[in-house]
Amino acid sequence: MNPIGIPFAKGQGAGNDFLILDDEDGLLDLTVATTARLCDRRNGLGADGLLRLVRSTATPEAFPMAGQADWFMDYRNSDGSLGAMCGNGARVLARYLTATGRHRGGPLTLATRAGIRELHVRPGPEAHHGDVSVHMGTPTFPGPDRINVSVGDRRWPALHVDVGNPHAVVFVDDLDHAGTLDTAPAVTPAGAYPHGTTVEFVRDLGSHHLVLRVHERGVGETPSCGTGACAAVAATLHRGPRPGVPSRYAVDAPGGRLFVDITAEGAMTLTGPASLTAQGTIRLNTPWPPAPVPGQRGLHRPAHGAPTPALLARANRGLDRLLATQPSARHNLEADR
Repeated sequence: MNPIGIPFAKGQGAGNDFLILDDEDGLLDLTVATTARLCDRRNGLGADGLLRLVRSTATPEAFPMAGQADWFMDYRNSDGSLGAMCGNGARVLARYLTATGRHRGGPLTLATRAGIRELHVRPGPEAHHGDVSVHMGTPTFPGPDRINVSVGDRRWPALHVDVGNPHAVVFVDDLDHAGTLDTAPAVTPAGAYPHGTTVEFVRDLGSHHLVLRVHERGVGETPSCGTGACAAVAATLHRGPRPGVPSRYAVDAPGGRLFVDITAEGAMTLTGPASLTAQGTIRLNTPWPPAPVPGQRGLHRPAHGAPTPALLARANRGLDRLLATQPSARHNLEADR
């Protein structure tokens, strides 16, 4: 039995929290079960999602974008399913790159499953917190029409908005009408979202100010959602004539406030706080290499991975780099598995 140490960090953007695995050379093979276990708030470290940082040249998914972006954001929902885009996650990952000395602040290009995203980290003396912006592109409205969302005996018409991932946006008079959001709201027709959807319940307070609650696909209710904030603004603009001039919306959620800037053409930029909150090492006491047993805990080496000493050396270098750049924020959190 070899104790395998994998360095991790944790960060949050407007209350939306994420685990960060620094896998620069793409050596980790994350299974659905492993990701869900790590994100579990009782049996794991706990998070709304997982961000695996990989060089674009080290993964086939991002290799075509390697000429534009050095880094790829491999985003996973807390249930282990893959996510194409996460606005708050991208901002947290940009904060991590700054804190670990691989970005000096200012413009940053990141590869995602939804394509290239341009970010901006506000330069300053404190690398571990502060506002980060991400250009989210122009939302689309792919249909179908006549979508409905139901909670209990209440039912609302919804608008399908795509922000690199699918959303169903409904406008309500009272956010409490969304219920507990312990389970996903019912969305009809059944085939409208074959892979599921994130649902936003939105109140339009006027004067470019929205408040919302959100049930994220593959996660549950979260304190905030970056793509959800953009989808809510897009749906608001879709309800009436577009102003045709740049504008800014404030979007409040239980976790805090995000700002969405819209160009005259409809392209959006999401801005809000992002900070790092913890770092440490996940200790996984598993055989090497572990057998792919269903439900097994732990990270395991892919078939193309390096032998154990090489992987451990890379993991230790990553942890040393993280600790060296954040001596004042050191948080030694270890979970024995």
